[in-house]
Amino acid sequence: MRLLLAVPILLLIARPGLRGRTKKDLLAVVAFGIVLGLMNLSFYLSLERLPLGVAVTIEFIGPLGLAAAMSRRRRDLIAVAAAAAGVVLVNGHDLSKVDWIGVGFAALAGVFWAGYILLSAETGRRFAQLDGLALAMVVSSLITAPIGVATAGADLLHWHHLALGAAIAILSSVLPYSLETLALRRMNPAVFGILMSLEPAVGALAGLLVLSQRLSAVQIAGMVCVVAASITVTRTPRSEQRDL
Repeated sequence: MRLLLAVPILLLIARPGLRGRTKKDLLAVVAFGIVLGLMNLSFYLSLERLPLGVAVTIEFIGPLGLAAAMSRRRRDLIAVAAAAAGVVLVNGHDLSKVDWIGVGFAALAGVFWAGYILLSAETGRRFAQLDGLALAMVVSSLITAPIGVATAGADLLHWHHLALGAAIAILSSVLPYSLETLALRRMNPAVFGILMSLEPAVGALAGLLVLSQRLSAVQIAGMVCVVAASITVTRTPRSEQRDL
């Protein structure tokens, strides 16, 4: 419902057109939409089994691993190892109680998140403004909507659910995806990456305030490892020289 209700809003804002588009343009936006839909599905499936802060932290390994893979610095590999240790900690000290299915879904969402970053950049190069994002959202809703109908059925049409779905569509899809697309055209990628590293902490805070999900000291320490690793990976020689 969240993705489906976001589609008409984005189409109204962007008013994208397909005239003059090449086959490669269409393949890029379709791939972007598929990855976007699967990323959301995997993440929501992980939330059924994991606290919000834990799921976000595990998912964040995707873009962190992508940043390290695109780098040739040895310290980035060390940072990824520290992040992996952080993920172990964030799942708690007793691994026998870990919901590995939830961890798997969160990790899968991270893989799709890494693909989302790459395909978002490719789509942004081929489409102006928010055109590519709007078209990709159409594709992603076609993937997720049938699953939503199969699992929720007529409940989706209740006015209360529709109102909540519209609010979530704006707050969780239209605004963040649009602002992210626009920010990457104006902001240094290193700075953007550092700001993204706050997501696990924000996820934990939201889980505490909204869902009353409390994390242990060990889990918080694991989250700190992931955030610190992200900041290390996204630091560039130029930013380091500027700080000095």
